[in-house]
Parts: sequence; structure tokens; C-alpha cells
Amino acid sequence: MGKVYLVGAGPGAVDLLTLRGARILAEAEIVFFDALVSKEILALAAQAIQVPVGKRSGIASTDQRIINRCLVTAAQHYQCVVRLKGGDPMVFGRAQEELDALDMAGVETEVVPGITAVLAASAQVKIALTRRGSCRSIILATPAIGEGEADSDWAAAIKSQSTVALYMGLNQSERMMHSLMSQGVPGNMPVLVLENVSTGQARQLATTLSELPSAQQWRESGPVLVLIGRVFDRLVRAEAKELLKALS
Repeated sequence: MGKVYLVGAGPGAVDLLTLRGARILAEAEIVFFDALVSKEILALAAQAIQVPVGKRSGIASTDQRIINRCLVTAAQHYQCVVRLKGGDPMVFGRAQEELDALDMAGVETEVVPGITAVLAASAQVKIALTRRGSCRSIILATPAIGEGEADSDWAAAIKSQSTVALYMGLNQSERMMHSLMSQGVPGNMPVLVLENVSTGQARQLATTLSELPSAQQWRESGPVLVLIGRVFDRLVRAEAKELLKALS
């Protein structure tokens, strides 16, 4: 029986992959990879069989139960099996389901962390997610609901003094806006929308919570992260000034 490594591919840039992740990819015999993993990172496992099992919101994708069975079967035929996930495997990556299935089958596993998108986003815009005396907490949440799942009360956990990162949610931006405002988050709360974080195709939009639904028209095709919090006020004000200058 082989070993299955759940490897975090990081936010997108190949040089943000960990050294351990790169080493294991170079040793892999078969790699099951997410839709958001770049070609440059997959090139590090050029010797391996590469199987796409990616999931994208609103797009038909491989059922999780099939992925679980594939990993178990692969471990019966190969010594080094890699499940390559975007960002960090343990953050909205359904890693627990895979780990549980592998454990039940008696397969040895190891998790290799990756840089999750919110950390790369903070570095990209050069704004700290926490700030002494004003922002002491970070909330990672998603409004996305899987098939057969009940809606979660994610908005109720968000306080105005927290920095919030919302994964996989821009296509539900109007619902997000209403949910947060119903919890008392003001419409002028600063919001950053970031696409393709850490890559050469990175884009960002500074806006406010009340204007968040319009960001859907701004989006192109890459993965998007929504950041909400007073720590981003400076960026929102700067963009507003640039807009006024362009209009005058």
C-alpha cells in the first residue's frame, strides 16, 4: 500500500509552493489535481500520471466520492500518490473527507500545507489583516453551499472589527451584501475583490459592501477572493480619489 500526500499548491504562483511540496511532486507517480492548479506547478511533476479532478463553483465537476475512491485505488498501485489542491488543503478544500476515506481504507497519509489565498492577498496589497488596537481577529468563511447542504449562518459570525475573507462567493455577491448588512455591517464597509492572487494576471477592485454586487461584472475568469474590513479603508479611498480625478 502506497502513501497519499495532500499537497497545498498555494495561491497560484509557482514560487509560492513550499519546498516540501515541490520535492514530493518531483517524486510522485500519480497526481490528482484541482482545476485552479497552474501548469507551471504541474510541470514539477512531469514524470507523473496527471489526473484532473478539479471543482469550480457552478460547473459540472468530479463527485467527491469518486475522488475518494480514486485515491484509495491509486494507493494500491503506486507508492507515491499526490492529491494536489489549490491554496491550503485544510482550508475549504474538502480534505477531511479524503483523509477519512483513506484512513478507513488503511492508507497512510501526510498533509503538506500551502499558502492560502488570503495570506497571499494581504501580501499583494501590502495591508496587514490584523492591526494592533483596532483589528484583532480574522474570519475565513464561504457563502457557497454544496448540493444537499443546509445554509450556514456564516454572516452572524462576522463583527465590524474583524477582517473577513470570503472564499468562493462572488457569484452570490448580492446575497452576501444583504446577509452582512442584516447583521449590522454598514454599507460603506471597505471591500477588496481580488482575482488571480499572486500571479501575473492578478487584478483587484476596491469598493464598498453596498457596491459589491457590481463586482460580478468586473470579474473575468480567474479565482476570486473577497476581503472585507476597515483595514482596507485607505485603498478604497485612494481608488475613489482616482475615479474623481478621472471624471474631472
